[in-house]
Amino acid sequence: MAVTATRTITVVFSGSGSLTDVVGTEPFSAANNTTSIAKMDLVSLASGNNTITVPSVTGFSVVAVTIVPPPGNTNLVTLKGVNGDTGFGIHKTDPTCLALDTSTSSFVLSAANTINGVRLIWN
Repeated sequence: MAVTATRTITVVFSGSGSLTDVVGTEPFSAANNTTSIAKMDLVSLASGNNTITVPSVTGFSVVAVTIVPPPGNTNLVTLKGVNGDTGFGIHKTDPTCLALDTSTSSFVLSAANTINGVRLIWN
């Protein structure tokens, strides 16, 4: 049975000294996914390109993935659409949330070295 996934990103600015002195809370909510697969995978990335396949199960939909590297990771992780892309580096330890189009069936995470314990949260 599918579950409903609610995804929200909240950015909180506090203190002073920023270039614009913005202080406040900015919440960003995605539409609820009422047919979420609600799946979490713990993977190891080998050095080089690692193709990540978006889970596909009849009756369920995947609209986002949150990539959570392990605490203390020091290896660069590059997000790519396919193996031949240049891609761009994502944060070594902070979570990265990606909204996925329904046409997305896979993407690539390229690791500078082996990284054990990368969490993929599908919703």
